[in-house]
Amino acid sequence: MTRGTRTAGGDPAARAPECVRLAEGLRELRSRTGLSLAALAARTAYSKSSWERYLNAKKLPPRQAVEALCALADEPAGRMVALWELAEAEWSGRAQSAPAAGGGDGTPPPRGDVPDLPPDPSPEGRRRSRRRRTALLVALCALAAVVVLGVAASFGEDSAGGAGARHRAPGTSPPPAGCSGAGCAGKDPEAMACGTQERVRTLGPTRRTPTGARMEIRYSAECRAAWGRIWNARPGDAVGISAPGRPARWATVRDDYDAAGYLYTLMVGVEERPRGLSVCFRPKGAGARGGADDMCFRP
Repeated sequence: MTRGTRTAGGDPAARAPECVRLAEGLRELRSRTGLSLAALAARTAYSKSSWERYLNAKKLPPRQAVEALCALADEPAGRMVALWELAEAEWSGRAQSAPAAGGGDGTPPPRGDVPDLPPDPSPEGRRRSRRRRTALLVALCALAAVVVLGVAASFGEDSAGGAGARHRAPGTSPPPAGCSGAGCAGKDPEAMACGTQERVRTLGPTRRTPTGARMEIRYSAECRAAWGRIWNARPGDAVGISAPGRPARWATVRDDYDAAGYLYTLMVGVEERPRGLSVCFRPKGAGARGGADDMCFRP
């Protein structure tokens, strides 16, 4: 998904490719979690304004913030931590100030007391040297093949095991659900821990609107609650969820941040079996009351 970005801050390091790649990776993970900036702040030790700066390369995030977002997205932290280390070198200036292989003025470094090795000009000596280089190259290629096969096997196991087999950082087990049934009405599914992967599923097919937006109904049997979710939307679009005898809940895409990932409504409480639920799309410009422009679907 193409995501809008805002101009980075005045620090030249923020525009370095390493910092831009880190911010792009963080935005991708945030989109995968479906969490708003407020929900990120609620689930981590970092404020909403801090996450806004981290996601837009205005400030280098702490390594712990990167690891926390990886855990929320069920993403192994290795790749993002490597990106963070490169970006941290740019922000701290170590990448520019690292000494060259020679002296500061471009002269070669002193050789010290290392003795000169006698040359081996004979044809046999050259053949031995070539054989050594060939053997070393073969060994390195074999080692690389083993590493690649090991990584591929790891990904294969994750794919075969499904979402439950993904790596989860230690200590990140989901918190207990914060509400149930009618007690969930009007509450945030993320803040109430109803939207964790272990507790939520999609009801019915994903619906596509004429504008390209996609939406669906999310349901948690443990919380006995449902909510609507939309993505690929435009600022001004809205998504709503309704249940028989209960007030509808709507959420409007306010800006590019909301449009960049998933946006969800507040919850409606449901009975033991979710019946009569509808998810609705209201396009930009339709007005708060909607009406004929609303597109509604049942599971």
